[in-house]
Amino acid sequence: MTNLPVPTLSEGAVAVCVFCIFLVPLAAGGLALLNAGLGRSRSAAHTMLASVCILSVAAIAYFVCGFAVQGFTGQPAHVLRAGGQQWDWIGAGPFFLRKFELDGSPASLAAGFSMLCAGLAALIPLGAAAERWRLRAICASTALLAGFTFPLFAHWVWGGGWLAQLGVNYGLGHGFLDLGGSSCIQAVSGLTALSIVWILGPRRGKYSSGKLPNAIPAHSAVFVIFGSMLCWAGWVGLNSAGAILFGGATPGQTVLVAVNTTLAAASAGLAALVVTGLRFGRPDASLTCDGWIGGLVASSAGCLFIKPAEAVVIGTIAGVLVTYAVEWFEFGLKVDDPGGSISAHAVGGIWGLLAAGIFVRFPINSGAIATAQSGSESGQFIAQLVGIATLIGFVLPTTYGLNCLLNWFLPYRVSLEGERQGVDLHELGADAYPEFVVHTEEFIQR
Repeated sequence: MTNLPVPTLSEGAVAVCVFCIFLVPLAAGGLALLNAGLGRSRSAAHTMLASVCILSVAAIAYFVCGFAVQGFTGQPAHVLRAGGQQWDWIGAGPFFLRKFELDGSPASLAAGFSMLCAGLAALIPLGAAAERWRLRAICASTALLAGFTFPLFAHWVWGGGWLAQLGVNYGLGHGFLDLGGSSCIQAVSGLTALSIVWILGPRRGKYSSGKLPNAIPAHSAVFVIFGSMLCWAGWVGLNSAGAILFGGATPGQTVLVAVNTTLAAASAGLAALVVTGLRFGRPDASLTCDGWIGGLVASSAGCLFIKPAEAVVIGTIAGVLVTYAVEWFEFGLKVDDPGGSISAHAVGGIWGLLAAGIFVRFPINSGAIATAQSGSESGQFIAQLVGIATLIGFVLPTTYGLNCLLNWFLPYRVSLEGERQGVDLHELGADAYPEFVVHTEEFIQR
């Protein structure tokens, strides 16, 4: 069992937390629209149906074993002893939420919140692997992510696991800090997206014989922009609920969280707008929205413990990083990511974790984190680096290996003929827009 104290919530905090949790599905709807809009029209129905399937499978997988793996601070966990200290490494709760009271306690709120977060995380790889990922393989990979990968890292961060214990056990700041999921939701799923894209390879016609990428335009900028707006509302709920559950925020402090979230997204979107306008002669809608999402992602880690001016700085840097990361992955690493998921979520998430180590300052009596965990703030940046190293050194190879194994039993990629037809027609038997011709390849050069 973790050596961190069990948090308690007032009735007002419970009410506000429940309301914020109810906002999180808006982020899922926004990501679904983003993924559909950034792909071609001949795959739009498949992407939207896959999003529904992902949310369904994620909820069931998390119910079956996810929360048992994740757990919550003060609940049973498997412990390793190293360096004279006990370190929690995985939850030891019952499967199927057996004998677990969903009564508004902090643990039950964390269970409901994390179930939605698991679905949100599982939507992110879909944007990167769009137009060539089979529906049944999507469902199988989602079960793996929501049932094991996400809850395992979430235990380390949110469940009182070893990353959260870095403060009390090793004197590294207040332990690894991530209130809204920059690591366990965004970076874990972004790195999972990278591993799946490596397995699938690029879309047919994406790269010419000279290995240069061909432009495959998004089919609906309206979907992309509206999806980004929905994500903003969902992220306000995501960050606010996380700040209450894992940061000890009072109901009144959710105003600060909402302001910081909004400012980070706004500054990131404007930064991406300016960068694309200067580089290409006119702003790019899809990259601007990717930058906006990157700002939301970067805001999550330290949303409660930063100042609004610092949120602007964090968002501005996120918008620039995401814009250049999209080009680097596409041109440098030959990674075909139509949704910009890897750049917005993995790169944005990692920057958010670093930013938390740079900018976060804990006021006296600031809640569960500041009063319960010892350690100097000078070690906070090192704690964040430990978490980032774990993401890159453990989560990425683990999720790549598990998805490679799953791909061996259940091939991920659709056939060449299916990709030529479009996955709407090939897997669903009908197009999203049957009254229009959606199967031309006029934008692809061979």
